[in-house]
Amino acid sequence: MSTGEMKPTTQSVTIASGDNPFRLEGEIALITGGGTGLGLAVARCMASAGARVVLAGRRAALLKKAAAAIGPQAGFVVCDVARFKDTARVVARAEALFGPITILVNNAGVHLKKPSLETSVEEFLAVLQTHVLGSHALTRAVLPGMLQRRHGSIIFIASMASLFGVPNVFAYGAAKSACLGMVRALATEVSPSGVRVNAIAPGWIETNMTRQAMAGDPARKRRILARTPLGRFGEPDDVGAAAVYLCSPAAKFVTGAVLPVDGGVSIGF
Repeated sequence: MSTGEMKPTTQSVTIASGDNPFRLEGEIALITGGGTGLGLAVARCMASAGARVVLAGRRAALLKKAAAAIGPQAGFVVCDVARFKDTARVVARAEALFGPITILVNNAGVHLKKPSLETSVEEFLAVLQTHVLGSHALTRAVLPGMLQRRHGSIIFIASMASLFGVPNVFAYGAAKSACLGMVRALATEVSPSGVRVNAIAPGWIETNMTRQAMAGDPARKRRILARTPLGRFGEPDDVGAAAVYLCSPAAKFVTGAVLPVDGGVSIGF
């Protein structure tokens, strides 16, 4: 190694014989949009893997019900990720429940089914605020602690619209594509200090958002299934299991990656 060249530091994880490298004991996860859909599935899977989870969202009653269903290793905080001034307080409340956040899942999102010419500046900004600026604000809030401890994992929930063109979701596709740019930039900045950053790009998963996207458009549903090699929609827990993997010791050499969970849509014809 030449003089002045910095050798990256890595967090060594030794997996003893018989240990399960996919377990998350000792981890504390903050999951936005955690009361429903993919966020709830991620929380449920992470709790099953041994993590304690904090569900974040805007509806207190829904979050309380979801946390109770998961069990004593789950709590919740009420927040709107688009309200950036509350970000530090949200993280403080989450950490008061179980301790320092070691996993952040930027999942909260909004959908807008409109072509570009019908999308107003205000609508575009609203989508960007949630998916991009809100994720950035929360990431900034948890990163100092992760960097200090030299341990952490951040996941952005991207989309098939991050990987190829999807008509009539102009704002959503732009926002999700920006998330992948953040993943790559962040990974190069923080991975030498033991914090890994990755993305999951779900395909068509059985959620309310998917149903809304296909509402009144049966031809679109047929096209989607026709280009999905597995020939069906995914389940929310498919994304949850992928999130567990990316945050577990099994993925200790994975950072800056985008994992499609899509039944083969991204390679289908």
